[in-house]
Amino acid sequence: MIAAPEIPTDFTLLHESETHYASDTDFEDIDGKNQKQGKGKTCKKGKKGPAEKGKSGNGGGKPGGPNRMNGHHQQNGVENMMLFEVVKMGKSAMQSVVDDWIESYKHDRDIALLDLINFFIQCSGCKGVVTAEMFRHMQNSEIIRKMTEEFDEDSGDYPLTMAGPQWKKFKSSFCEFIGVLVRQCQYSIIYDEYMMDTVISLLTGLSDSQVRAFRHTSTLAAMKLMTALVNVALNLSINMDNTQRQYEAERNKIIGKRANDRLELLLQKRKELQENQDEIENMMNAIFKGVFVHRYRDAIAEIRAICIEEIGIWMKMYSDAFLNDSYLKYVGWTMHDKQGEVRLKCLTALQGLYYNKELNSKLELFTSRFKDRIVSMTLDKEYDVAVQAIKLLTLVLQSSEEVLTAEDCENVYHLVYSAHRPVAVAAGEFLYKKLFSRRDPEEDGILKRRGRQSPNANLVKTLVFFFLESELHEHAAYLVDSMWDCATDLLKDWECMNSLLLEEPLNGEEPLTDRQESALIEIMLCTIRQAAECHPPVGRGTGKRVLTAKEKKTQLDDRTKITELFAVALPQLLAKYSVDAEKVTNLLQLPQYFDLEIYTTGRLEKHLDALLRQIRDIVEKHTDTDVLEACSKTYHALCNEEFTIFNRVDIARSQLIDELADKFNRLLEDFLQEGEEPDEDDAYQVLSTLKRITAFHNAHDLSRWDLFGCNYKLLKTGIENGDMPEQIVIHALQCTHYVILWQLAKITESSSTKDDLLRLKKQMRVFCQICQHYLTNVNTAVKEQAFTILCDVLMIFSHQIMTGGRDMLEPLVYTPDSSLQSELLSFILDHVFIDQDDDNNSADGQQDDEASKIEALHKRRNLLAAFCKLIVYTVVEMNTAADIFKQYMKYYNDYGDIIKETMSKTRQIDKIQCAKTLILSLQQLFNEMIQENGYNFDRSSPTFSGIKELARRFALTFGLDQLKTREAIAMLHKDGIEFAFKEPNPQGESHPPLNLAFLDILSEFSSKLLRQDKRTVYVYLEKFMTFQMSLRREDVWLPLMSYRNSLLAGGDDDTMSVISGISSRGSTVRNKKTKPATGKRKVPEAEESSSSDSMWLNREQTMHTPVMMQTPQLTSTIMREPKRLRPEESYMGVYPMQPEHHQAPLDYNTQVTWMLAQRQQEEAARQQERAAMNYVKLRTNLQHAIRRGTSLMEDDEEPIVEDVMMSSEGRIEDLNEGMDFDTMDIDLPPSKNRRERTELKPDFFDPASIMDESVLGVSMF
Repeated sequence: MIAAPEIPTDFTLLHESETHYASDTDFEDIDGKNQKQGKGKTCKKGKKGPAEKGKSGNGGGKPGGPNRMNGHHQQNGVENMMLFEVVKMGKSAMQSVVDDWIESYKHDRDIALLDLINFFIQCSGCKGVVTAEMFRHMQNSEIIRKMTEEFDEDSGDYPLTMAGPQWKKFKSSFCEFIGVLVRQCQYSIIYDEYMMDTVISLLTGLSDSQVRAFRHTSTLAAMKLMTALVNVALNLSINMDNTQRQYEAERNKIIGKRANDRLELLLQKRKELQENQDEIENMMNAIFKGVFVHRYRDAIAEIRAICIEEIGIWMKMYSDAFLNDSYLKYVGWTMHDKQGEVRLKCLTALQGLYYNKELNSKLELFTSRFKDRIVSMTLDKEYDVAVQAIKLLTLVLQSSEEVLTAEDCENVYHLVYSAHRPVAVAAGEFLYKKLFSRRDPEEDGILKRRGRQSPNANLVKTLVFFFLESELHEHAAYLVDSMWDCATDLLKDWECMNSLLLEEPLNGEEPLTDRQESALIEIMLCTIRQAAECHPPVGRGTGKRVLTAKEKKTQLDDRTKITELFAVALPQLLAKYSVDAEKVTNLLQLPQYFDLEIYTTGRLEKHLDALLRQIRDIVEKHTDTDVLEACSKTYHALCNEEFTIFNRVDIARSQLIDELADKFNRLLEDFLQEGEEPDEDDAYQVLSTLKRITAFHNAHDLSRWDLFGCNYKLLKTGIENGDMPEQIVIHALQCTHYVILWQLAKITESSSTKDDLLRLKKQMRVFCQICQHYLTNVNTAVKEQAFTILCDVLMIFSHQIMTGGRDMLEPLVYTPDSSLQSELLSFILDHVFIDQDDDNNSADGQQDDEASKIEALHKRRNLLAAFCKLIVYTVVEMNTAADIFKQYMKYYNDYGDIIKETMSKTRQIDKIQCAKTLILSLQQLFNEMIQENGYNFDRSSPTFSGIKELARRFALTFGLDQLKTREAIAMLHKDGIEFAFKEPNPQGESHPPLNLAFLDILSEFSSKLLRQDKRTVYVYLEKFMTFQMSLRREDVWLPLMSYRNSLLAGGDDDTMSVISGISSRGSTVRNKKTKPATGKRKVPEAEESSSSDSMWLNREQTMHTPVMMQTPQLTSTIMREPKRLRPEESYMGVYPMQPEHHQAPLDYNTQVTWMLAQRQQEEAARQQERAAMNYVKLRTNLQHAIRRGTSLMEDDEEPIVEDVMMSSEGRIEDLNEGMDFDTMDIDLPPSKNRRERTELKPDFFDPASIMDESVLGVSMF
């Protein structure tokens, strides 16, 4: 396209005689005056001067036409309805709406165009209306300025941003209207140099407005108008090409057969089409340079997104004209936008281009320049943007594999392990396209082969190689889930995977290594789990969704396929890998996903027997806990009473347990014989047998084997002798725990006798005593096991056991005594609240190994959570939490979330007791500091500052609703005051109490007291104070002074804050169109009473002032600025002036009487003022608390303080008087005008220039 001069920004009207339409319009010529002239368009340059305005149309703009009534359209039987209303309703067909408007335009184009202008104004949410008079006599900029002044918008919302289904539909109707309007007018009206010039000029002007609604709406309209014009230009281009071909064909004919009149007609038609295309190019130039180049950098993200979305459509629709570097650079620059929605539009626009492989050649330079940016966007903080970036790279990969380097691909590969499923799925598709979608031509002949010779065999190997190279061996489930949607056939080829594991490699084929076989088994297990459960792994989904009928059928088919294949193959796989613990553990999980009915219907009982034999052999061979638990779970999955195979499996399980129990009793009897030292071989035999029994007892009820007695003997002997191996003790504790839990389950589920309850009660209490003994064991692992089991048992057998109508279990309730609670707390303090470097319990002594440190921290968090659960459910006393709460700041990074949640739960249980616990924790820290530093410590020391900071954080957790926490805060202050004065100073009352500095810590909670409670607490504080204490001003008494001040603070400040709040709120309800008064402001009643001192001072200028006294500097509650006062009384209300001549001095008694009288007047005025403001302040606090929302556990951040700037009353009132708070704020910077445009930088692809002012005015055509 070629550059064209810009369209004038003024509205211009043409003579009625100059309005002509081409004969190829879709509508009839009503007056018979629209004759085709020249090239079939209106006469050019038919402008008229201002004096001629108003003469066009019907009598200077009077309504006319058959479809007009009262100046509006009569559309589809709806009278007196504006275009905006019709489009907003969305009920009429847009075609008929546009047709009605075109009919109106043909009768009186001025009024029709005025309707269209008002349509755009109203769509912006403006209540103003452009009148015919304004349309005739005002310039474009003047009309927009007038509409801006009349933009009476209360909420700041406008149709494009309003919520609700009607307004969501409005945007699509609005865009559809513009598209249909251009389509219906594309043959004549858009070329009349009137309608389009006016609309483009209006939209360009509105898009430069500082009012967001105007700018947003006009930009959307202009971009949609541009899109419609691009479509018209494309049609014109196609018609020109067709006409040119017809002309060439006709001219190439021999002279005898050539039709000269047809040649002339084609030549004339081509000329007309060329002229029309030039006109369209001029319009597009005007829109692009007048709107797009400014608005693609707008301050509002929605506007920028509109521009990028539409330019993507232009490049895709009319690639010959728009798909070049001059336009692509805008998309490339905007990929650096700060808002995710704009970056998202860039990527979706580019996807439409890269999807068409025919356009790849035009995108080469852009790809080379911005490829790195697209790759980096795969890690975008907005997940939607990252997903689209990966999809775009997938399209780039399909267009040309050479574009992306190996490093670029690796940056995408690792995203298959992302926790965000859409990102992982997109990365999985990229991975599949890159590594798995290619097939060699020679493989086409073996497509029907199965197993090891199938074409998927190499792809499965590739998947295994990729998994191993990624070095994330614990995340196979995430890799499978990422590729599940795009590579389902490959991942479900279990026959091929099974063949790779069981069959011997073919000639020349490299066998799988041991590591590769382990990886393949893990991947195979994950694919089977995904197919059977039909939901992503943990962390990849919000929960189990409801499956469709098709998905359920697929699930059943897959389970059948899995069972039929692996019921036969699993015994073989277990036999082959029976000595490999890792492989066996994964393989033993497969029966969980079987359809067990197939064992019977498919006559596969012999394979079931083979499976049971293999499991028995594995139990005998292995002592690894994971393997044994996998065997136990497999038996549990197969022992389902719903299926006929239950008896067969139950017999095999019972035989195995019988043998294990007999062996354990026999070994234990020899092991515990008196007078003999057990050797290591005996200890190993006992341990291995105990491991097997414990693993099975986890999933199976082994009560009939009576395992409690033998385990009790073992544990008791360990306590007496102290030389029991730690692993035996750990597993014996665990096994005994399972015995008690299974007995409790049996009693709960069925009717039980009293003897059963008493037996369980006795066993449980004996077991708790044993665990308590082992809390003092020298071995840390034993202590951790004993602690964990104790917490579980205490939790299970607490008073919670009777909930749900289980009152018969009351005899089993067990409450720990104080000694047990103390030992549990000591364990937490000794083993949880320790530095990382002090923890010597990491595996194999690898203290510096990061993984072991994380695992050790996770273990400590679990221990702390177990104890905090006892606190929350009131199993232990709440005051034991004080030792936990005091660690909040020190161990915030490791346990802050656990401690904070414990505070929240305990406060919900008992607010007062929780507050007492918090103050107790601060007292403990204070005492510890005294023990270390003595009573003469430095109050600026880090230790004391840390305690104050902890108190501040505790105060924040009480939230903003002071009424809810009123009693708790008051009790907290009471305990704090008693602690501060608890220890008198041995040197006498002239010295501060030993704990007086604690009041400095307690003052952090003063802001949480209600105003009336502050007075109550102050009275309580005075009970502990002597008269001498109130007179002390030394540094050592500063904590008392600061605490007293914190209780006294808020009296006058509260009054000022309330008055300020009333005044500021009052200023917001003024009429927006009324200017604020410039005279003296009206003082509220409370304000008048509070300013009585000032008036009294003014009156006192005429009184005799005692010479011996200075003029008292009394200050009003509300200070006034000098400019608020009349000139003759300036400054006197605040700083009374001395009289010019001195009066005779009065006697001393008169002076004293005068002073007392004035003080009494001041005190009375203050009391009245406080009483009047008390109720208002309370109501204000409640309203603020309700508006903000309250929570028992607020985030650790500073609360919102109402009175933060209320001391500067006069300044605030000045602002309130001068501002209209209900008027919508315009916070956008002024946009650049055309005079500030400069030439384009030579480098189209400099991302830094997106922030450069010189990019604004680039001519792209």
